[in-house]
Amino acid sequence: MEKIDINKREKAIDLLRSTSDSKLTTHLNACVRCGLCATSCMYYLTFKKAKYIPAKKIDLVSSIYRKYCTTMGRVAPALVNAKVLDEPMAEEMVDSLFGACTMCGRCVKHCSIGVDIPFIVKKGREMLAAMDLVPKTLQSTVDAAITTGNNMGIPTGEFVDTIKWMEEELIDEMQDERARIPLDEMDKDIFYTLNPREPKFFPLSISAMAKIFYAANASWTLSSKYYDVTNYGYFNANMAEATQIARNLYNEVLRLRGKRLVLGECGHGSRANRWEGPNYLKKAYDFETITAVELIERYIRHGSIKLDKSLNKELCTIHDPCNLVRNGGLLEQIRFVVKSSVANFVEMNPYGNDNFCCGGGGGTLAMSEYNDRRLKIGEIKANQIRKSGAKVVITPCHNCVDQLTQLNHTYKLGVQIKTISEVVADALIITKTN
Repeated sequence: MEKIDINKREKAIDLLRSTSDSKLTTHLNACVRCGLCATSCMYYLTFKKAKYIPAKKIDLVSSIYRKYCTTMGRVAPALVNAKVLDEPMAEEMVDSLFGACTMCGRCVKHCSIGVDIPFIVKKGREMLAAMDLVPKTLQSTVDAAITTGNNMGIPTGEFVDTIKWMEEELIDEMQDERARIPLDEMDKDIFYTLNPREPKFFPLSISAMAKIFYAANASWTLSSKYYDVTNYGYFNANMAEATQIARNLYNEVLRLRGKRLVLGECGHGSRANRWEGPNYLKKAYDFETITAVELIERYIRHGSIKLDKSLNKELCTIHDPCNLVRNGGLLEQIRFVVKSSVANFVEMNPYGNDNFCCGGGGGTLAMSEYNDRRLKIGEIKANQIRKSGAKVVITPCHNCVDQLTQLNHTYKLGVQIKTISEVVADALIITKTN
């Protein structure tokens, strides 16, 4: 690692010196190093090395805090395990905080005193971002979102062509010219967002949601410029970049005068826009913000769409995205929608709030440096799927879809991976009155 710039290091340390952040101070001092978090972590369960224990990861940040922000750390650092923020420490932080944590939050549920470990990990990532030490592959994903409006750098013309092609396919399927995928239309009830992986690799997910909107007779639109539900600034922890990405989407909703922002199937995208976005922009949003899962649930409960679950006969299970269930509270909503759409369902063990991450969260899917490690910890999820006996794995997150697809191939699971909109679309009853 190159020598750290002194001024950048000071900026990183200043992030720990704030006396106004009581949550940071509390959690930096709260861990009692009991080790109960160890067996909650996929990395520790897989590799059985102490460096992967969640408490060891946050101690990297805490030890720097003790060195620069406490009297004992300055006077007698060895007594309180206070550490200097130098190149070896920074290198260890990069490997542990970016390369060995999906920020899934499972460790928090197993912590005896509720230390918010992902919060401290994210603060450590913030420090690394201040020193320009974000892994290059993750940073390039953020750069693409900043410069092009989406994290995959899809040109606007290419995106529009894909949408028009999917619209033609949908019109042919529905035999109705009203079965549209509208772009840049004003004053619609719904401003819908996508994960850029959809137009790039999974266009059928777009047509599935469009089919649901058609069946519900919804008033909706996509933007041709700012349609990206993701915000990888949440993962690289560069607050200025995360704020810019959030502001772009916020301003676009206002420009098109959308009444509701509906977040496509993406765990961290839902969290970054619904919960973190107002914090980034330092103001409440002027419109309702909900997830696609919640919208579909409303459609089903209100009778806006009709489903025949017998159209999905295969045994299905749910993979719970960490940021939608454990950290988002949508456990029951997801199950209501899935159970309304499929005839045969089984839970994984464990599931819900105690579910294991797919292994691709925290930005790890974007960091090719850690591909082998990511796929190795994913064996835990692969074994869960195999033991369930399910033939279809449903998850409302395209990041999870990508990781599960790779696990399906690597561990030869022989299952189908589907989003919620896809299974709902497959169960739709389309009547002439639509």
